[in-house]
Formats: sequence, C-alpha cells, structure tokens
Amino acid sequence: MHLPINKLEQRARQAKKTLSNCSLCARECKIDRTRGLVGFCGATDQLKIAHIGLHHGEEPPISGTKGSGAIFFTHCNLHCSYCQNWQISHPASQYKTNLYTEQKLADEMVSLQKNGAHNINLISPSHYIPQIIASLCQAKKQGLTLPIVYNTNGFDSLNTLKLLEGIIDIYLPDIKYGNGAMALKYSQAPHYTETSKRAITEMFRQVGTLECDPNGIAQHGLIVRHLVLPNDIAGSIQDLEFLASVSPEIHLSLMSQYTPQYRAKNYPELNRTLTAKEYAAVVETAGRLGLANGWIQEFSSQNELVPDFNSPHPFQP
Repeated sequence: MHLPINKLEQRARQAKKTLSNCSLCARECKIDRTRGLVGFCGATDQLKIAHIGLHHGEEPPISGTKGSGAIFFTHCNLHCSYCQNWQISHPASQYKTNLYTEQKLADEMVSLQKNGAHNINLISPSHYIPQIIASLCQAKKQGLTLPIVYNTNGFDSLNTLKLLEGIIDIYLPDIKYGNGAMALKYSQAPHYTETSKRAITEMFRQVGTLECDPNGIAQHGLIVRHLVLPNDIAGSIQDLEFLASVSPEIHLSLMSQYTPQYRAKNYPELNRTLTAKEYAAVVETAGRLGLANGWIQEFSSQNELVPDFNSPHPFQP
C-alpha cells in the first residue's frame, strides 16, 4: 500500500458513501445497504467472511512457499451456473457465514502477516470495498506491510477501481467471457465482456506488468486468469486477443481445471470436463498471440481444487 493513512481514511469515507446508493460494482443496483436492503449480490452493509487462512492453491508468485493470506468474502455480483464457490457466493446457500467488524478484519490481516503470508489476498471483494479500505487503515496502523491482492471476477466498476489506486498492489482478475450472450446466459451478467475489458485496462494502467522480489514472490502488477470452458462457451480466443492488444507482456494464468459444479448439470453443454483438444487449441492461441508470460495449468479435471466450505479446512481433501 502506497497511500498514507490519512489518504486511506479519506478513501474509506468516500467509499462508504456509496453504501446508501450502492454502485460499488458494475451492476449499480442503487439500493440502500445501510438499511439492510440487498441488491443482486445479496450483501448488506454487514461484513461477512467465509474463511481466512494461508492458501497454497494460487499462482506460484502469489502462494509462494508459505501461502497467500486468503480472505474469502461471502456473496458475489455474478451468479455463475458452474460456480465452484457456490456455498459462499450465493444468497440462497445455507452456509453459515461469520460477521466481522472492520477492526476484527484488520486484526486477522496482521495475524496472517505474523503467520508468514506473502500477501493479503482479497477474494471476491468488490461489494465490500468500503469496509475493506477501513480495515486496511487499521491494519496499517498495526504494522501491516504485505502486498494487497485484489482477486476478482472482473465485473468491476471503474469508479471503484479508481478509489483503489495506490491501495492495491496486485490485481488478479478473471476474464471469463469473450461472448456477451454467454455471460448473460451462464452468469446473469449483462455487459460482462465490455465491463471486464474496461476493468482490466484500468488495472493495467494502475499497476502494469508483474514484478516479483528475488525469491519470485509477487510484489506489484497484474495477473489475468482465464478458465477454459467446454464447447468454447468462454470465447477464449476473443479474450486472449483482447489481452494481447492491451500488452503481450501481461501475465496470463490459463486454467484447465473446470469441472461441473453447482447448477452446471442443468446445461448439457456445461455438464462435462474439457477435452484435451479444446484446451490445446487455447494454449496454441496464447502462444500465437505472443502471450508468453504466466502459467499454463497442466491438463486435468483438477477435482482436488474444488473447495468444501462446510469443512474447517476447505482446500484439504
């Protein structure tokens, strides 16, 4: 974090004003969350978190050797039919969440630092930005110095991203769809393609290409994730062409781990894993476009990567 505490406090106050007419994410529901009302994501102004702990399942420069300090926020501004975190992302889920004050979250951040985390990894944070910034103010006063990771689905508001400039060190967005009709059908996200492109362009403007310390641990920059879906539902070629147009130096995390989760069984075209041929075609496209920085996940169904948030250790079998 590069902003001094007084500037962080100013940003927190500015962000909190949006809670009474919420426009934190690209949906701009315009509801008063301070009165307990909810928009598409299902979150009020109460800060709800599903899990906090060291996480080793991220990209190598994020997880490193000691783990990323992962904070899994509940609710989500997308409703992906195949969501692997559906237990904590969807309002209808029966998963028991935990209420946090801003001070308690700050204490947890400092505790993660003391336990060796390489960073503070904010997972699905878009709808909790005011509370997060306020917590970061308190954590910085308590000695937090770790890089801050903004781990998002890409359906982000430009105004909110501009509030985060100088606060976020590493942006870790998804680019989910190159086809707007697919985004609407499978994630209930109108204008996702345009929104995610604008968001990633702004993130790249703020932090640029990835920078790591001598031990290979990320300190600053952008990593973009893309999950390849069966039957080219993601529009992978269009997504990769866009990333190459922003900069061929962008670090890309190309993932083959898709498995049918949540409501994918309701869609025959989603109710299977990838074929080797489907994944190879996307890998070949990345190479052709010169996207040489990043990671290509080994082809596999990767069932072991699906968390169970009803367990105290969601990522352990």
